[in-house]
Amino acid sequence: MQLPVNITSRALEEIRNIINTKNIPKNYALRIGVKGGGCGGVSYALGFDQPKEGDQQFEIQGLRVLIEKKHVMFLMGMQVDFYESNEARGFVFTNPTIPKRHDA
Repeated sequence: MQLPVNITSRALEEIRNIINTKNIPKNYALRIGVKGGGCGGVSYALGFDQPKEGDQQFEIQGLRVLIEKKHVMFLMGMQVDFYESNEARGFVFTNPTIPKRHDA
């Protein structure tokens, strides 16, 4: 089964860095999910967790990934990247199929 989310090489590198420096247990996997937001929106979440009943399990370049079955449709086509600048750093979720808005 193909992972519904694309994880960029920069994001994978940072995830592996976190696993190696934060003593994440070997039996944990990367969990990608969504949380309900206000006004019908959703926010996206990354974390480390053990598999639970109802999870779909994937593997990308040796990294185990867990996604709750009910979250898959919200994550379809999303891309996880890692952004780093002088002002901010962190994981960013984008949907490459939605054109960027340009204000006039």
